[in-house]
Amino acid sequence: MAARDDHESVYRAFHEAVNMTADEIEAWLETDESRTVGYRRPGETESVGHASGRRIVQILRTGKAALDAADYAHMRKVVGFVRRHRGQGPHDEFRVPFSRWRYSLMNWGHDPLKA
Repeated sequence: MAARDDHESVYRAFHEAVNMTADEIEAWLETDESRTVGYRRPGETESVGHASGRRIVQILRTGKAALDAADYAHMRKVVGFVRRHRGQGPHDEFRVPFSRWRYSLMNWGHDPLKA
């Protein structure tokens, strides 16, 4: 089996990338800041990242045994986004707490300020 298809490694990488709890993500997604960032497909009112956050909450609340291929595909997408986006962050540490960069990552379940 190819490494990218290995569910165990995807599961581990997802839980390393997503450092917010389902409750934290859900609360974040209710904020105005969460709705101000991210790409919106034409005709859509919700950004791709905001929708992803809702899906991440669902995945986090699903038992590992009940995860399906679509869940693992989304988990791979989340891992890729968080890895790429972290590399693009602001270099001014004083701007990070209120940056669109951080807000976008939080929509994807990762708070770069969380230890």
